[in-house]
Amino acid sequence: MFSGPYCKQLLLAATFGLATALPVPCVHAESPLQHNATQTLPRVLVLATGGTISGKKDTRSAIGYDAGGVSGQELAEGVPGLDKLANLKVEQIANIGSQDMNDDVWLRLANRIQKAFDQHEADGVVITHGTDTMEETAFFLSNVIHTANPVVLTGSMRPSTAISADGPANLYEAVEVATSPKAKGRGVMMVMNDTIHGARWASKTNTTEVQTFRSVNAAPIGYVDPASIRFIEAALPQHGPTLRAPEHAPLPRVEIIYAHSNMDAQQIDNAIRDGAKGIVLAGVGDGNTSRLAIEGLDRAVTQGLLVVRSTRTGSGFVNRNVEVSDDQHGFAVSYDLNPQKARILLQLLIANQQTSPAEVQQAFAYADSATGSPE
Repeated sequence: MFSGPYCKQLLLAATFGLATALPVPCVHAESPLQHNATQTLPRVLVLATGGTISGKKDTRSAIGYDAGGVSGQELAEGVPGLDKLANLKVEQIANIGSQDMNDDVWLRLANRIQKAFDQHEADGVVITHGTDTMEETAFFLSNVIHTANPVVLTGSMRPSTAISADGPANLYEAVEVATSPKAKGRGVMMVMNDTIHGARWASKTNTTEVQTFRSVNAAPIGYVDPASIRFIEAALPQHGPTLRAPEHAPLPRVEIIYAHSNMDAQQIDNAIRDGAKGIVLAGVGDGNTSRLAIEGLDRAVTQGLLVVRSTRTGSGFVNRNVEVSDDQHGFAVSYDLNPQKARILLQLLIANQQTSPAEVQQAFAYADSATGSPE
Protein backbone atom coordinates (compact mmCIF):
# COMPACT_ATOMS: atom_id res chain seq x y z
CA MET A 1 0.00 0.00 0.00
CA PHE A 2 2.76 2.40 0.97
CA SER A 3 6.11 2.49 -0.81
CA GLY A 4 9.08 4.76 -1.36
CA PRO A 5 11.60 6.29 1.05
CA TYR A 6 9.00 7.98 3.21
CA CYS A 7 6.51 5.11 3.62
CA LYS A 8 6.78 5.29 7.44
CA GLN A 9 5.85 8.97 7.34
CA LEU A 10 2.72 8.20 5.31
CA LEU A 11 1.82 5.23 7.48
CA LEU A 12 2.03 7.30 10.68
CA ALA A 13 -0.03 10.06 9.12
CA ALA A 14 -2.74 7.67 7.96
CA THR A 15 -2.93 5.86 11.28
CA PHE A 16 -2.97 8.81 13.67
CA GLY A 17 -4.35 11.55 11.49
CA LEU A 18 -1.08 13.45 11.57
CA ALA A 19 -0.25 16.02 8.95
CA THR A 20 3.46 15.27 9.08
CA ALA A 21 5.91 12.76 10.51
CA LEU A 22 9.67 12.44 10.57
CA PRO A 23 10.84 10.93 7.26
CA VAL A 24 12.32 7.51 8.02
CA PRO A 25 13.29 5.26 5.10
CA CYS A 26 11.55 1.92 4.85
CA VAL A 27 13.50 -1.23 5.77
CA HIS A 28 12.89 -4.06 3.30
CA ALA A 29 13.76 -7.74 3.70
CA GLU A 30 16.78 -7.18 1.45
CA SER A 31 17.69 -3.60 0.75
CA PRO A 32 19.81 -2.72 -2.31
CA LEU A 33 22.72 -2.06 0.08
CA GLN A 34 22.43 -5.52 1.63
CA HIS A 35 22.18 -7.13 -1.78
CA ASN A 36 25.27 -5.32 -3.01
CA ALA A 37 27.20 -6.36 0.13
CA THR A 38 26.37 -10.00 -0.59
CA GLN A 39 27.34 -9.61 -4.21
CA THR A 40 30.75 -8.14 -3.35
CA LEU A 41 31.86 -10.89 -0.97
CA PRO A 42 34.94 -12.80 -2.20
CA ARG A 43 34.18 -15.95 -4.19
CA VAL A 44 35.69 -19.12 -2.73
CA LEU A 45 35.59 -22.51 -4.40
CA VAL A 46 35.64 -25.33 -1.83
CA LEU A 47 36.90 -28.64 -3.22
CA ALA A 48 36.14 -31.57 -0.90
CA THR A 49 38.19 -34.76 -0.98
CA GLY A 50 37.08 -36.53 2.21
CA GLY A 51 39.40 -37.25 5.13
CA THR A 52 38.94 -37.12 8.89
CA ILE A 53 37.23 -33.74 8.64
CA SER A 54 34.44 -35.63 6.84
CA GLY A 55 34.62 -38.63 9.18
CA LYS A 56 31.87 -40.27 11.20
CA LYS A 57 32.24 -42.21 14.43
CA ASP A 58 32.61 -45.99 14.31
CA THR A 59 31.97 -48.32 17.26
CA ARG A 60 35.21 -50.34 16.93
CA SER A 61 36.87 -48.13 19.59
CA ALA A 62 36.25 -45.02 21.67
CA ILE A 63 38.01 -42.89 19.04
CA GLY A 64 37.27 -45.02 15.98
CA TYR A 65 35.87 -43.38 12.85
CA ASP A 66 35.47 -43.83 9.11
CA ALA A 67 36.79 -41.09 6.83
CA GLY A 68 34.60 -39.55 4.15
CA GLY A 69 31.19 -40.03 5.75
CA VAL A 70 30.08 -36.40 5.33
CA SER A 71 29.90 -34.45 2.08
CA GLY A 72 31.69 -31.16 1.49
CA GLN A 73 28.36 -29.38 1.22
CA GLU A 74 27.29 -30.71 4.61
CA LEU A 75 30.63 -29.64 6.10
CA ALA A 76 30.25 -26.09 4.82
CA GLU A 77 26.62 -25.83 5.94
CA GLY A 78 27.64 -26.93 9.44
CA VAL A 79 30.07 -24.05 10.03
CA PRO A 80 28.36 -20.92 11.37
CA GLY A 81 29.38 -17.65 9.72
CA LEU A 82 30.93 -18.99 6.52
CA ASP A 83 28.28 -17.19 4.50
CA LYS A 84 29.47 -13.90 6.00
CA LEU A 85 33.05 -14.50 4.79
CA ALA A 86 32.50 -15.49 1.19
CA ASN A 87 30.17 -16.62 -1.55
CA LEU A 88 30.92 -20.33 -1.45
CA LYS A 89 30.68 -22.91 -4.19
CA VAL A 90 31.30 -26.48 -3.00
CA GLU A 91 32.32 -29.33 -5.29
CA GLN A 92 33.06 -32.93 -4.30
CA ILE A 93 36.26 -34.03 -6.04
CA ALA A 94 36.60 -37.27 -4.05
CA ASN A 95 35.45 -38.70 -0.72
CA ILE A 96 38.31 -40.82 0.54
CA GLY A 97 40.69 -41.12 3.43
CA SER A 98 43.91 -39.38 2.46
CA GLN A 99 45.82 -42.66 2.83
CA ASP A 100 44.10 -43.45 -0.50
CA MET A 101 45.06 -40.15 -2.15
CA ASN A 102 46.33 -40.79 -5.66
CA ASP A 103 47.64 -39.22 -8.86
CA ASP A 104 44.22 -39.13 -10.50
CA VAL A 105 42.71 -37.02 -7.70
CA TRP A 106 45.78 -34.77 -7.72
CA LEU A 107 45.38 -34.09 -11.42
CA ARG A 108 41.66 -33.42 -11.05
CA LEU A 109 42.40 -30.94 -8.28
CA ALA A 110 45.15 -29.21 -10.27
CA ASN A 111 43.02 -28.92 -13.40
CA ARG A 112 39.95 -27.66 -11.53
CA ILE A 113 41.92 -25.07 -9.58
CA GLN A 114 43.75 -23.75 -12.62
CA LYS A 115 40.50 -23.56 -14.58
CA ALA A 116 38.73 -21.71 -11.75
CA PHE A 117 41.42 -19.03 -11.71
CA ASP A 118 41.97 -18.83 -15.46
CA GLN A 119 38.24 -18.35 -16.06
CA HIS A 120 37.80 -15.97 -13.10
CA GLU A 121 35.35 -18.25 -11.31
CA ALA A 122 36.91 -17.79 -7.88
CA ASP A 123 39.11 -15.45 -5.89
CA GLY A 124 40.44 -18.27 -3.71
CA VAL A 125 40.25 -22.04 -3.34
CA VAL A 126 39.94 -24.13 -0.18
CA ILE A 127 40.54 -27.89 -0.24
CA THR A 128 39.26 -30.14 2.55
CA HIS A 129 41.61 -33.08 2.90
CA GLY A 130 42.75 -35.84 5.22
CA THR A 131 45.86 -35.04 7.23
CA ASP A 132 47.90 -38.18 6.48
CA THR A 133 48.98 -37.02 3.02
CA MET A 134 47.87 -33.38 3.11
CA GLU A 135 51.47 -32.15 2.97
CA GLU A 136 52.05 -34.20 -0.20
CA THR A 137 48.97 -32.84 -1.97
CA ALA A 138 49.88 -29.29 -0.95
CA PHE A 139 53.43 -29.72 -2.23
CA PHE A 140 52.29 -31.26 -5.51
CA LEU A 141 49.86 -28.40 -6.13
CA SER A 142 52.47 -25.80 -5.18
CA ASN A 143 54.62 -27.02 -8.07
CA VAL A 144 51.94 -27.14 -10.79
CA ILE A 145 49.44 -24.36 -9.97
CA HIS A 146 50.46 -21.04 -11.49
CA THR A 147 48.54 -18.19 -9.87
CA ALA A 148 48.88 -15.48 -7.25
CA ASN A 149 45.45 -16.34 -5.85
CA PRO A 150 45.33 -18.22 -2.54
CA VAL A 151 45.00 -22.02 -2.45
CA VAL A 152 44.46 -23.29 1.10
CA LEU A 153 44.26 -26.88 2.33
CA THR A 154 42.63 -27.76 5.63
CA GLY A 155 41.44 -30.80 7.51
CA SER A 156 41.08 -32.05 11.05
CA MET A 157 42.53 -34.49 13.51
CA ARG A 158 39.11 -35.38 14.94
CA PRO A 159 36.08 -36.54 12.96
CA SER A 160 32.98 -34.39 12.59
CA THR A 161 31.11 -36.46 15.19
CA ALA A 162 33.83 -36.26 17.87
CA ILE A 163 33.68 -34.26 21.08
CA SER A 164 35.51 -30.96 20.40
CA ALA A 165 35.82 -31.63 16.67
CA ASP A 166 38.45 -29.30 15.22
CA GLY A 167 37.18 -29.38 11.65
CA PRO A 168 34.65 -26.51 11.77
CA ALA A 169 37.18 -24.01 13.17
CA ASN A 170 39.84 -25.13 10.69
CA LEU A 171 37.45 -24.79 7.75
CA TYR A 172 36.29 -21.35 8.90
CA GLU A 173 39.87 -20.10 9.22
CA ALA A 174 40.89 -21.63 5.88
CA VAL A 175 38.11 -19.70 4.13
CA GLU A 176 39.11 -16.61 6.10
CA VAL A 177 42.68 -16.90 4.80
CA ALA A 178 41.51 -17.62 1.25
CA THR A 179 39.50 -14.37 1.22
CA SER A 180 42.31 -12.18 2.56
CA PRO A 181 44.14 -9.82 0.17
CA LYS A 182 47.24 -10.46 2.30
CA ALA A 183 47.19 -14.12 1.21
CA LYS A 184 47.87 -13.33 -2.45
CA GLY A 185 51.23 -14.36 -3.85
CA ARG A 186 52.05 -16.80 -1.04
CA GLY A 187 51.66 -20.03 -2.99
CA VAL A 188 49.77 -23.03 -1.65
CA MET A 189 49.16 -22.92 2.09
CA MET A 190 47.85 -25.19 4.84
CA VAL A 191 45.67 -23.91 7.70
CA MET A 192 45.31 -26.04 10.82
CA ASN A 193 45.01 -25.25 14.51
CA ASP A 194 45.15 -21.43 14.07
CA THR A 195 48.42 -21.71 12.11
CA ILE A 196 49.27 -20.98 8.46
CA HIS A 197 52.01 -23.16 6.93
CA GLY A 198 53.74 -22.95 3.57
CA ALA A 199 53.45 -26.11 1.47
CA ARG A 200 57.21 -26.71 1.23
CA TRP A 201 57.81 -26.76 4.96
CA ALA A 202 54.67 -28.27 6.51
CA SER A 203 54.87 -31.81 7.85
CA LYS A 204 52.67 -34.02 10.00
CA THR A 205 54.60 -34.78 13.16
CA ASN A 206 52.19 -36.52 15.53
CA THR A 207 49.63 -39.30 15.15
CA THR A 208 46.76 -37.69 17.08
CA GLU A 209 47.52 -34.18 18.37
CA VAL A 210 45.56 -31.29 16.85
CA GLN A 211 48.82 -29.32 16.51
CA THR A 212 50.35 -32.15 14.47
CA PHE A 213 51.49 -29.92 11.57
CA ARG A 214 54.74 -28.05 11.99
CA SER A 215 56.88 -26.09 9.58
CA VAL A 216 60.02 -28.21 9.82
CA ASN A 217 63.34 -26.42 9.11
CA ALA A 218 61.45 -23.12 8.99
CA ALA A 219 58.62 -21.35 10.78
CA PRO A 220 54.89 -20.95 10.12
CA ILE A 221 54.19 -18.18 7.63
CA GLY A 222 51.36 -16.81 9.74
CA TYR A 223 48.63 -17.23 12.31
CA VAL A 224 44.87 -16.90 12.09
CA ASP A 225 41.88 -16.76 14.39
CA PRO A 226 38.25 -15.84 13.67
CA ALA A 227 39.04 -12.16 14.16
CA SER A 228 42.45 -11.70 12.52
CA ILE A 229 45.09 -12.94 10.09
CA ARG A 230 48.76 -12.23 10.81
CA PHE A 231 51.42 -13.12 8.27
CA ILE A 232 54.97 -13.02 9.61
CA GLU A 233 56.46 -11.37 6.53
CA ALA A 234 55.26 -9.68 3.37
CA ALA A 235 54.67 -11.95 0.38
CA LEU A 236 57.78 -12.32 -1.76
CA PRO A 237 58.13 -13.44 -5.39
CA GLN A 238 58.14 -17.21 -5.86
CA HIS A 239 61.17 -18.55 -7.73
CA GLY A 240 60.49 -22.28 -7.94
CA PRO A 241 60.88 -24.43 -11.05
CA THR A 242 58.06 -24.04 -13.59
CA LEU A 243 56.49 -27.47 -13.91
CA ARG A 244 53.31 -28.62 -15.60
CA ALA A 245 50.94 -31.28 -14.37
CA PRO A 246 50.88 -34.32 -16.66
CA GLU A 247 47.70 -34.74 -18.68
CA HIS A 248 47.04 -38.25 -17.39
CA ALA A 249 47.80 -40.39 -14.36
CA PRO A 250 49.94 -42.05 -13.20
CA LEU A 251 53.02 -39.97 -12.53
CA PRO A 252 56.38 -41.64 -13.27
CA ARG A 253 57.21 -44.39 -10.80
CA VAL A 254 59.61 -43.27 -8.06
CA GLU A 255 60.31 -45.51 -5.07
CA ILE A 256 61.23 -44.43 -1.54
CA ILE A 257 63.81 -46.80 -0.02
CA TYR A 258 64.08 -46.61 3.79
CA ALA A 259 67.60 -47.04 5.14
CA HIS A 260 68.28 -49.05 8.30
CA SER A 261 71.00 -51.00 10.04
CA ASN A 262 72.24 -54.22 8.40
CA MET A 263 70.87 -53.01 5.06
CA ASP A 264 71.53 -54.77 1.77
CA ALA A 265 70.55 -53.72 -1.75
CA GLN A 266 67.57 -56.02 -2.30
CA GLN A 267 64.93 -53.25 -2.21
CA ILE A 268 67.01 -51.14 -4.60
CA ASP A 269 67.49 -54.01 -7.05
CA ASN A 270 63.75 -54.75 -6.85
CA ALA A 271 62.98 -51.13 -7.76
CA ILE A 272 65.24 -51.37 -10.80
CA ARG A 273 63.61 -54.64 -11.85
CA ASP A 274 60.08 -53.25 -11.34
CA GLY A 275 60.65 -50.37 -13.75
CA ALA A 276 61.12 -47.44 -11.39
CA LYS A 277 62.34 -44.23 -13.01
CA GLY A 278 63.83 -42.87 -9.81
CA ILE A 279 64.72 -43.69 -6.21
CA VAL A 280 64.57 -41.46 -3.15
CA LEU A 281 66.72 -42.73 -0.31
CA ALA A 282 65.27 -42.05 3.15
CA GLY A 283 68.77 -42.24 4.51
CA VAL A 284 70.11 -42.42 8.04
CA GLY A 285 71.57 -39.22 9.44
CA ASP A 286 72.47 -36.84 6.63
CA GLY A 287 71.13 -39.15 3.93
CA ASN A 288 73.68 -41.93 4.30
CA THR A 289 73.27 -45.69 3.94
CA SER A 290 75.27 -48.91 3.98
CA ARG A 291 78.07 -49.78 1.58
CA LEU A 292 75.92 -52.50 -0.02
CA ALA A 293 73.03 -50.08 -0.52
CA ILE A 294 75.35 -47.47 -2.08
CA GLU A 295 76.54 -50.12 -4.51
CA GLY A 296 72.90 -50.85 -5.35
CA LEU A 297 72.23 -47.14 -5.95
CA ASP A 298 75.25 -47.07 -8.27
CA ARG A 299 73.64 -49.87 -10.26
CA ALA A 300 70.42 -47.86 -10.41
CA VAL A 301 72.25 -44.85 -11.86
CA THR A 302 73.95 -47.11 -14.41
CA GLN A 303 70.47 -48.34 -15.45
CA GLY A 304 69.30 -44.75 -16.01
CA LEU A 305 67.43 -44.16 -12.74
CA LEU A 306 67.66 -40.83 -10.95
CA VAL A 307 68.74 -41.10 -7.30
CA VAL A 308 68.03 -38.46 -4.64
CA ARG A 309 69.34 -38.73 -1.11
CA SER A 310 66.97 -37.53 1.64
CA THR A 311 66.80 -38.34 5.37
CA ARG A 312 64.54 -40.33 7.66
CA THR A 313 65.35 -38.09 10.66
CA GLY A 314 62.42 -35.70 10.19
CA SER A 315 64.41 -32.46 10.15
CA GLY A 316 67.66 -30.97 8.95
CA PHE A 317 69.23 -30.48 5.53
CA VAL A 318 70.91 -33.12 3.38
CA ASN A 319 73.84 -31.42 1.64
CA ARG A 320 76.00 -32.59 -1.22
CA ASN A 321 79.33 -34.36 -0.83
CA VAL A 322 79.44 -34.68 2.96
CA GLU A 323 79.75 -38.38 3.83
CA VAL A 324 78.78 -39.51 0.33
CA SER A 325 80.54 -38.24 -2.80
CA ASP A 326 77.48 -37.24 -4.82
CA ASP A 327 79.61 -35.92 -7.65
CA GLN A 328 81.31 -39.29 -8.00
CA HIS A 329 78.13 -41.38 -7.73
CA GLY A 330 75.85 -39.15 -9.79
CA PHE A 331 73.34 -38.58 -6.96
CA ALA A 332 71.26 -35.50 -6.13
CA VAL A 333 70.35 -34.41 -2.60
CA SER A 334 67.01 -33.20 -1.31
CA TYR A 335 68.27 -30.38 0.94
CA ASP A 336 65.25 -29.59 3.17
CA LEU A 337 62.66 -31.81 1.45
CA ASN A 338 61.57 -34.93 3.32
CA PRO A 339 61.41 -38.22 1.38
CA GLN A 340 57.71 -37.98 0.49
CA LYS A 341 58.08 -34.48 -0.96
CA ALA A 342 61.35 -35.35 -2.66
CA ARG A 343 59.53 -38.22 -4.39
CA ILE A 344 56.85 -35.85 -5.74
CA LEU A 345 59.35 -33.33 -7.07
CA LEU A 346 61.37 -36.07 -8.75
CA GLN A 347 58.19 -37.48 -10.34
CA LEU A 348 57.30 -34.05 -11.73
CA LEU A 349 60.81 -33.43 -13.02
CA ILE A 350 60.79 -36.75 -14.87
CA ALA A 351 57.31 -36.01 -16.26
CA ASN A 352 58.62 -32.64 -17.48
CA GLN A 353 61.71 -34.27 -19.00
CA GLN A 354 64.06 -32.38 -16.68
CA THR A 355 66.32 -35.33 -16.04
CA SER A 356 69.93 -34.19 -16.31
CA PRO A 357 71.75 -34.34 -12.96
CA ALA A 358 72.28 -30.57 -13.04
CA GLU A 359 68.57 -29.85 -13.68
CA VAL A 360 67.47 -32.22 -10.93
CA GLN A 361 69.85 -30.78 -8.36
CA GLN A 362 68.92 -27.21 -9.25
CA ALA A 363 65.23 -27.97 -8.76
CA PHE A 364 65.92 -29.37 -5.30
CA ALA A 365 68.13 -26.41 -4.42
CA TYR A 366 65.15 -24.07 -4.67
CA ALA A 367 63.96 -22.92 -1.26
CA ASP A 368 60.88 -21.01 -0.22
CA SER A 369 61.52 -17.35 -1.05
CA ALA A 370 60.61 -16.40 2.50
CA THR A 371 63.74 -18.06 3.83
CA GLY A 372 66.26 -17.84 1.03
CA SER A 373 68.46 -20.42 -0.65
CA PRO A 374 69.71 -23.46 1.26
CA GLU A 375 73.09 -23.22 -0.41
